[in-house]
Amino acid sequence: MYNLSRRPSGTGAWAGRIAVTLDAVDRRIIELLTEDGRMSINELAGHVHVSRATAYARVERLRTDGVITGFTATVDPAKVGYSVAALVLVNVDQSQWREVREAVLRLPGLEYFAFTSGGFDLVLLVRLPDIGDLRDVVLVRLHDIPGIRAAQTIFVLDEARLRHLAPVQPGDAPG
Repeated sequence: MYNLSRRPSGTGAWAGRIAVTLDAVDRRIIELLTEDGRMSINELAGHVHVSRATAYARVERLRTDGVITGFTATVDPAKVGYSVAALVLVNVDQSQWREVREAVLRLPGLEYFAFTSGGFDLVLLVRLPDIGDLRDVVLVRLHDIPGIRAAQTIFVLDEARLRHLAPVQPGDAPG
């Protein structure tokens, strides 16, 4: 997760934005764990052709370096009660972006948050049990945040969840 509230001392880059050097084994470990985060270290070691100790050390280093940020289950939102999904595009008063960010991150049902360029300052993905909850989040809670100038809500009618990206290999162009 990127921390937009402060820059690391002595650099112009935003915190968390520096790429970590990965070799072919690291990239394969990431690819395998992205496909199956429950894969055992023994299985992982076998797939990447290294010892169990090496696989364990590699995974720990990737976690320490912030490359692997956690393990999670992928859940069907509708089956756990979140049947309404919407993208909310928001414009904010630029002088209040830090305060807006902190308040928006506390909204119920918020799944995704991004500061963006272009016609909108923020893109939010919210998931809620019903339209009444969405109305409350967008018309009441969001618009009660000082610094929110305008919001546009787009209902998600259908969606497909895609695999996470595999790490970029040196010299490879995305394709």
